[in-house]
Amino acid sequence: MNDRVRRRQGEASGGKREDSNGTRFTRREIWGLVAGCGAAAGLSGCGYHVGGQGDLIPTAVKTIAVPTFANRTTQYKLRDEVPIAISREFRARTKYQIINDPTQADAVLSGEITLVSIAPTIYNPTTSEATAIGVTAYINIRFVERATGKVIFMKNGMTFRENYELAVDPSKYFDESEFAMSRLSETVASKVVNLILEAF
Repeated sequence: MNDRVRRRQGEASGGKREDSNGTRFTRREIWGLVAGCGAAAGLSGCGYHVGGQGDLIPTAVKTIAVPTFANRTTQYKLRDEVPIAISREFRARTKYQIINDPTQADAVLSGEITLVSIAPTIYNPTTSEATAIGVTAYINIRFVERATGKVIFMKNGMTFRENYELAVDPSKYFDESEFAMSRLSETVASKVVNLILEAF
């Protein structure tokens, strides 16, 4: 059977075509597939973003600085530990270079710790003594492209919580608060970097 006969048979059957697996498509179906692929390819140009691609960060940004956070509380550990944890998170998850000097970085991520609340969360029912402590931190984050002043990401009033236990037996007392602050810093870092990289 020659090509001309095949074309006539195809037209007689509604203009259908076969792929290599023998699946038959009409011309309308084929054009629908083409249009669908074109629409999918154009999503990025219509304000849509694919998560995990760092869409918020301008392509000109190659270096990032995360200086010591401003602190409006009497708790100073988070002021230093949170920026260190965020820098570590960026290094682990991205190819951006983390540098110390904010005046030389392409982008600067700054923060402010506005409140740290420390209060008992669990009490011994017999003695009424606290057996667990809760730490709540409120933090403002601002990520700016230094050359243009463009705000890449900003979120105020971010809330983070961490708990730690108190030893009931005084002879076995061990201060867990330092470890709780370190865990809280890691939580902040993971959340902030994730929000920036996922472009949400």
